[in-house]
Amino acid sequence: MVIGKLLKKQQKYEEGVEEWVELEGVEYKTNVKMFVRILTLNDFSDVERVQNELRNGNVVWLRIKPLKEKDMIELKRAIDRLKKTVMSLEGDIAGVDEDYVILTPEGVRISRS
Repeated sequence: MVIGKLLKKQQKYEEGVEEWVELEGVEYKTNVKMFVRILTLNDFSDVERVQNELRNGNVVWLRIKPLKEKDMIELKRAIDRLKKTVMSLEGDIAGVDEDYVILTPEGVRISRS
């Protein structure tokens, strides 16, 4: 997994440094228009929640591994439906690693370089 590899590299870099770093609280403005939602696709029925998040203008980081291990046919059906939703919203969709997909609403593109 890409994130795991990055964390391992960071850990090697920070050898000898304490594990915990205390950070000050961060205040967020209340006029946020877009969120990155982290969701899991357990069943085909979870597609509706992903679609609603996209329609609300949010980026979705989708974990597909549970459905992939359970039923590949349902996973393909779910991805096809999500592709159609993204196309109708003029968004973007891309696979990230084997277990994740990122979906974006209108106005957000995924760099594939």
